[in-house]
Amino acid sequence: MIPLNTLNEWLHYLETQHHKSIDMGLARVQKIAQAANILDLHCPVITVAGTNGKGSTVATLTAIYCAAGYKVGTYTSPHITYFNERIALNGHMASDEILINAFEFLEKVRAQAGISLTYFEFTTLAAFYIFQQAKLDIVILEVGLGGRLDAVNLIDADVAVVTSIGIDHVDWLGDTREAISFEKAGIFRTNKPAVYGENNPPQPLIDHAAQLKSQLYIKHQDFSFQIQDESWTWQGLGKSYSKLPKPQLAYDNVATALAAVSLAPLVVSQEAIITGIKNAQLAGRAERFVCNGKEIIMDVAHNPHGAAFFMQQLSATPKKTLAVFAMLGDKDIAGTVAACVGRVDQWFVSGLDVPRGASANSIVPLLQDNGMYVGGIYHTVAAAMRAACQTAQSGDRILVFGSFYTVFAAKQWLQTQ
Repeated sequence: MIPLNTLNEWLHYLETQHHKSIDMGLARVQKIAQAANILDLHCPVITVAGTNGKGSTVATLTAIYCAAGYKVGTYTSPHITYFNERIALNGHMASDEILINAFEFLEKVRAQAGISLTYFEFTTLAAFYIFQQAKLDIVILEVGLGGRLDAVNLIDADVAVVTSIGIDHVDWLGDTREAISFEKAGIFRTNKPAVYGENNPPQPLIDHAAQLKSQLYIKHQDFSFQIQDESWTWQGLGKSYSKLPKPQLAYDNVATALAAVSLAPLVVSQEAIITGIKNAQLAGRAERFVCNGKEIIMDVAHNPHGAAFFMQQLSATPKKTLAVFAMLGDKDIAGTVAACVGRVDQWFVSGLDVPRGASANSIVPLLQDNGMYVGGIYHTVAAAMRAACQTAQSGDRILVFGSFYTVFAAKQWLQTQ
């Protein structure tokens, strides 16, 4: 093996070590985790799965526990700008040194076992190692794909959260909400509480919880919230919080996080909850910028469920709404577009220069089929951003969405302006 000295060298190496980028199943990765002795993190764990809303829920949980003075480890994926974003200690992304140290340890274990791992599997184990070494009070884990067969699911959750269930990743999870719900319910554990962040859980989710004797707490049945003019209230699970501050993230996901906090074993004061809600933010989730007097809102929404939720978060505006839009070709582009009918006045469509990227020319007919006006077709997100910003008038807003790659490229362009 060639010596690896930098984080980028390590990441490039890990990308080439397995014959598949996604290889569902826990047998290989579990053997390495057991050999490395990293399956016990020695603290409570909250695991968060869901089609959409995972990141916002995890960010809220992290901010609340940090505000309460606890030592917190957070694992998320994918990242937008830096890989280090995926593994955080007390809300701060891990340093290159900490990551490389974990990679070196795990590579020795992996090589001795003679088992190859995917990039995601290896880096997930690195998170476990880092968290175990850090001697934390609580760990928040975000599932990468599905739940049952995701590497994150090697760790037993003290509280399991499923934020939402929509149609996505059909090649791996199935093409119905029922099939997908079964995969996500795989993070539930016997006699441990679970939270569902919508009010219509598919039957397999309910059945799996019952089979495990896992008490399932459902939004609008077991917990709920009401929004007032300048504050909001939350109640359920024997607790209530009033005069909560308006969050930077979506109310639904913050409310779901509060349910998990209420069920987890650590004590958290209302003061810490208020501070955490104020502080919780997440890159690429209705993230706002201003460029030359024009509001730009970026969101990583990349499926119909996510796009519909993004559109719901937008306030009415008397001005125009423009969109810079690019997606991966294996996503439900038609459904994502349909979720935006009547919300966007002009579309600036781009291709994505990544292996799975859809071409702009393949997206345009789907927009036109829905009666949408296409303002331009571009090879890069940067070119689409430039055109949209030049077209927009003062007071107009520009939406940027469709993929993590879209938001990353748009942010890169914005930094040069």
